[in-house]
Amino acid sequence: MQVHGGRAVVQALLAELAGMEGLRHAEAGEFSRRAFHNGKLDLVEVEGLADLISAETEMQRRLAIEHAQGGLSAIYQAWARRLTHARAMIEAELDFADEDDVPGSVADAIWMDMRHLRNEIETHIAGAPLAEIIRDGLKVVIAGPPNAGKSSLLNYLAGRDIAIVTDIAGTTRDVLSIDLSLAGFSVRLYDTAGLRETSEPIEREGIRRAQATVAEADLVLLLSDRPDGFYEMDQAVTKAGVIRVGTKIDQRQQVWDKSPADITISTKTGDGIDALLALISSYLPVLTGKMSFSIPSRRRHVDCLRQTVDAIDASMAQSSTGLDIQAEFLRVAGDALGRITGRVDVENLLDVIFSEFCIGK
Repeated sequence: MQVHGGRAVVQALLAELAGMEGLRHAEAGEFSRRAFHNGKLDLVEVEGLADLISAETEMQRRLAIEHAQGGLSAIYQAWARRLTHARAMIEAELDFADEDDVPGSVADAIWMDMRHLRNEIETHIAGAPLAEIIRDGLKVVIAGPPNAGKSSLLNYLAGRDIAIVTDIAGTTRDVLSIDLSLAGFSVRLYDTAGLRETSEPIEREGIRRAQATVAEADLVLLLSDRPDGFYEMDQAVTKAGVIRVGTKIDQRQQVWDKSPADITISTKTGDGIDALLALISSYLPVLTGKMSFSIPSRRRHVDCLRQTVDAIDASMAQSSTGLDIQAEFLRVAGDALGRITGRVDVENLLDVIFSEFCIGK
């Protein structure tokens, strides 16, 4: 059904529908919840659908589609099958050791595969920071002394006045931010208070917030309006990359010829801005191939994956305790993995055993 999008038309239609007995508004996420409960979607696919609805950049769209279409779930399901197979082989050895068609020892094949599996999961977890950049954006912080042109740069890139710009030092007190789209990625740009020594309590709080923001940055644009004015960035404060940006070159271009600046710009004339954006883009990840997007995109994914690895490690460490203890740790690993997709089922291990052996024929 389609109607015109005018507010009055929609309100009139909703008022008419509200008078029908048994009809109500759908609750938030109700259709996706029903799809999950009916086995049409798992939790990762539901999260991918939610991300697709809110996607604002090309990379966010591609990541969301990969998850919504089951690309990530397929990896987790394959890993779950390997864990189930390992447990089934252990149970077969424990329960049917007298049968001729049950291997006398599963140790070599099973534990070699478990070592490979835990290494695959570790490699997979290493992709989580990339997914965070895709979903939340590259965090780029503009830092430097007062009046270096930080707020002017933010306003120029935003295309409107976000921050107050004056000749008075210490104007910026709080952390301001805008979102840009570069090379298909989201880039979140933060303007911070000028870094300097001051006794003014409100400005000191602004500087504290600026330093806290710098500590969480993926990239720092360190600004200065003179060659010898670059703030000494403490590497203990930030592990991010630092680009030294010389500003206000429209006023005195010649003084920057032999400066330590990586790039020089002017927000009045626009000189150097495109080159600066290209330099920022060089810090964005390079993605090749479809499988680059089969990466954990949420903290809960990573937490469950780490629990899976820990349980596999615990299982392999219990070789002297007994196969039954090792099988229990593999069950814990499978449950942790299943919590990602929401498919934590009680596995019928005998089904796996009977499908692979001819026990009881």
